[in-house]
Parts: sequence; structure tokens; C-alpha cells
Amino acid sequence: MKHIQISTEYITLGQFLKLADVIDTGGAVKWFLQEYEVYVNKEPENRRGRKLYTNDIVEIPGIGIFQVQG
Repeated sequence: MKHIQISTEYITLGQFLKLADVIDTGGAVKWFLQEYEVYVNKEPENRRGRKLYTNDIVEIPGIGIFQVQG
């Protein structure tokens, strides 16, 4: 599991994917969420604006598991 540090109260899923180096640009978020299964705390998620808070777990099968660190 990779730990991704944030310095704010929350981060959106789209910003998180960029910060975690899963995608290169913010513009790729919509495509990425349509092409890949993404789970937040074991629940399927496809909204790029989903707010992630400290200790949330983001799992992308075939890519990795990430935890938000505050």
C-alpha cells in the first residue's frame, strides 16, 4: 500500500489520482474513471469530485492500493 500525503482537509479523487502519479493530467481523469474500476473504501466510485479524507483507501485493481495521509 502506498501512502499519499495531503496538506488539506480533503482532496478530490481526480486530484488524488494525479498526486499519486496514476494519471499525468487532470484532463485524463474522466477517461480513466470510465476505463478502470476504482474503489474508495471498498465501494465502487466513478465521480472525480468525490472527496477523500485522511485514512481513506483508494484501490485500483492492477495498479495499486493507496491510502490518504493527512
